[in-house]
Amino acid sequence: MAKSFLKSAPVQAIIGTLLGAYMGFVGATTRWERRGVEHITPIREGRDGLIGTIWHSRIMLSPSIWPKGAQPPKVLISRSGEGDAIARAAAVNGVGAIRGSSMNLRKREKSKGAMSGFKQMVRHLRDGGCMAIMPDGPRGPRMRLGLGPLMIAQMAGVPIVPATWSTRWGKTFNSWDRFILPFPFGKGIIAYGEPITVPRDATPETLEALRTELEARMIALTHLADEACGRIKTEPAEPR
Repeated sequence: MAKSFLKSAPVQAIIGTLLGAYMGFVGATTRWERRGVEHITPIREGRDGLIGTIWHSRIMLSPSIWPKGAQPPKVLISRSGEGDAIARAAAVNGVGAIRGSSMNLRKREKSKGAMSGFKQMVRHLRDGGCMAIMPDGPRGPRMRLGLGPLMIAQMAGVPIVPATWSTRWGKTFNSWDRFILPFPFGKGIIAYGEPITVPRDATPETLEALRTELEARMIALTHLADEACGRIKTEPAEPR
C-alpha cells in the first residue's frame, strides 16, 4: 500500500516539484566557472538545433548546463510513474519533456514508446531545439555510450555537444552510475567539449568510430571537471 501511495500521481507531483526546486536552488547558488564555451557559441548564436550528451550521474544539475535564453531544452523521460516526478522537476526548471523510452537497437519492436520518442526528438531538433540525452541511462553500463544519440543526430542533421558539470561540494553515492547529489553554495565547473557531426551518409563503421570518439570525449571531459573540483574521478564500467 505504501508503495502504491508513493507512486500515485499527487505524490509524484509533490516529489517532482520539491526535487525541481532543489535542483534550481543548488544551480542558482553554485558559483560556476564555464569552460569550453567557444564550442557552443556558434551553435547558440546560430539558433541551430543540437544534442547535448551528459552522463546519467550528472542529471541533478543538467538544467544549469545550457545557457538561459538559448535554444529551448527538452529531455527524454520514461513513461513510468517515477518519470512523472522527473518530468515535473524538469518543468520547474524550464526544461520540456519528451515521454518515451530508450531505443533498443536489437529489439526495436519491443522498445515501448521508443519510436514515438525518437520522432518527437528529431522534430524538436529540426525546429532549432536543444535535446539533452543521458546516453548511459537509465540502466547503464556506467559512462558507456550507445548509438542512439548518433542516430538521432544523423536523422535531424544537428551536432552533438558533450557536456558535464562537477562541484566541490556534494555526495557521490555507490549506485550503478555513481550518482552525485550536489549541495548548495559551492563552487563548480560546467564544461563543454568539441562538437561531433554525424554525416547523413555515415556507414555503420563511421557511426561506430564516432561513437567511440564521443564516448572518449565525454569521459575525458568529466574527468577533467572532477579533477578541477577536487573530486575522485569516476571510472567507466566494463562494456556489455
